[in-house]
Amino acid sequence: MADTNASLQIGGKSFDYPVRSGTVGPDVIDIRTLYGKTGAFTFDPGFTSTASCESQITYIDGDEGILLHRGYPIDQLAEQSSFMEVAYLLLHGDLPNKSELETFVYTITRHTMLHEQLAQFYRGFRRDAHPMAIMCGVVGALSAFYHDSTDITDPKQRMIASHRLIAKMPTIAAMAYKYSVGQPFVYPDNKLSYTGNFLRMTFGVPAEPFEVNPIVEQAMRTIFILHADHEQNASTSTVRLAGSSGANPFACIAAGIACLWGPAHGGANEAALNMLREIGTPDRIPEYIARAKDKDDPFRLMGFGHRVYKNYDPRAKVMQKTAEAVLKELGVSDPVFDVARELEQIALNDEYFIEKKLYPNVDFYSGVILSAIGFPTSMFTALFALARTVGWVAQWNEMISDPDQKIGRPRQLYTGQAQRDYVPVGQR
Repeated sequence: MADTNASLQIGGKSFDYPVRSGTVGPDVIDIRTLYGKTGAFTFDPGFTSTASCESQITYIDGDEGILLHRGYPIDQLAEQSSFMEVAYLLLHGDLPNKSELETFVYTITRHTMLHEQLAQFYRGFRRDAHPMAIMCGVVGALSAFYHDSTDITDPKQRMIASHRLIAKMPTIAAMAYKYSVGQPFVYPDNKLSYTGNFLRMTFGVPAEPFEVNPIVEQAMRTIFILHADHEQNASTSTVRLAGSSGANPFACIAAGIACLWGPAHGGANEAALNMLREIGTPDRIPEYIARAKDKDDPFRLMGFGHRVYKNYDPRAKVMQKTAEAVLKELGVSDPVFDVARELEQIALNDEYFIEKKLYPNVDFYSGVILSAIGFPTSMFTALFALARTVGWVAQWNEMISDPDQKIGRPRQLYTGQAQRDYVPVGQR
């Protein structure tokens, strides 16, 4: 709803545009008629000052370190709810009551198996293929197996596709891991929780029973909740952009996975762990701190600071507690974890880090936790994709239902050659 107007002067003429206010957060200037009225575009590389859509799902206040899912603070959800509750919340707008949750869990649980022919699809990849490459291919291929849920004009089919994606992503990710280590695939066990089932499919083997460690299960649940959605980030925007063309939901989520694969997005926790391994031992930390402060040194401390949060990442506070619980439970002895603890304390107390607001972020802790559990670094981004699928699906559903939705078509500032005439090759 327009509250005021913003005026823009171009070529001696004045143009007014409505200023809209959301529930919370900055106002936005509605410039949808800008080009039609003025013949000019805005120039905003990275769209950092542009609201690409209207959404009711997730809100971030980076200055205050706030992250809300449908109005609920992320720390409350991570510490008190289940991942299935959060998935329902993101999809439907409210936390489920007991009956709604039971029905939702039952529905998701009955969609966890993959079409058996997809097992053959895996065997077409090299054994050393990156799990994200496999996930891009397999998720995209789901549209070839589930034709009954690709009609985006049918709300029932959209919801079936949403349930299938949420349910099958743990199976897809676990099979990618199993394929890489040469172990047989483990089928889902519907008696287990969403995270417990994933751990069994990843680390269990058919030859013996697998006992899910409750501390590890809780840690995975927390990691999944903390990564479930994060507003209009690069991969979510990719899902929305792909969906705006009318592409089927499986193709849209595959596009999101491809975008998440980038080291500047989903690969940040892997980069943070690699940095800790490069440092090696706590006694080398001062050397790397000095390098991080040196403007002429290209070295950067990974896992500190955030593009959006200019305060402590609210997810990092929860993840810090989780890391402590997992390391204590598993009794892992690794200098990398000693480096992480020491580096964390220095960053929280060093004036340089405090002044620049370079707090440890969610990626700093998640890499440590996943490594302690036993995941190779190549699986880190795949786990991120698994968790973020819930948010992608919710955002995709919201976009499809938006009456103002149009196909995405960013504009450009063209700086190439002006029109020129073709010259035959012999005259050049």
